[in-house]
Amino acid sequence: MRVLIYSDVHGNLPAFEKMLQEAGSCEAHICLGDLVNYGPWSNECVDLALSLPNAQVIMGNHEEAYLQGFYPGNNPLVKQFFKHTLPWFKRMDLIGNFIPEYALGNYICTHTIQHSYIYPDTTVALDNNYIIGHSHHQFKYNNNNFVLYNAGSVGQNRKYINAANYLLYDTDTGEVDMRQTIFDADIIINKMKTMDYPEECIEYYAQKERA
Repeated sequence: MRVLIYSDVHGNLPAFEKMLQEAGSCEAHICLGDLVNYGPWSNECVDLALSLPNAQVIMGNHEEAYLQGFYPGNNPLVKQFFKHTLPWFKRMDLIGNFIPEYALGNYICTHTIQHSYIYPDTTVALDNNYIIGHSHHQFKYNNNNFVLYNAGSVGQNRKYINAANYLLYDTDTGEVDMRQTIFDADIIINKMKTMDYPEECIEYYAQKERA
């Protein structure tokens, strides 16, 4: 069985749709959290994720922030995004049902480990095999005879803003395939302009390097 695993869509519907198109037919779908915030389509991304066959959706820190009604971090730009996108979000009842983790074969799928940002150069003492997201970087990491995959980000890649990362997991072989596709980032930038995003938020997407 082919399982699509993805993370950090962040309201970017065009990237989400392009990723699903490129991944092709999959029997199950696992979202590792953070469907919401930043982009203009948080409602639509939640709806689409839940509509996929055999969907499991994990709670991310941005869903937690939406449910709390405030963003607990200190980044002023993230706070601007949060303040702008929260008022039109209408799926609180749905995201409140997201799960903390999901077991897939030998892996624990969760948003991250101990609320940490885990990057390619981060040293982690693994106690299990994990598939995570959160840091918006796709990579594989080995430690203590365990392996960690970071699915990267669909909607806000930190290397190339127009790249959408995802994983394909084969339940028969246990193999994990790291994938990437390219989408038109101008679609989200133009939509943000029509929805009166703060200039700093629009510029964040516009000035990022593209693949």
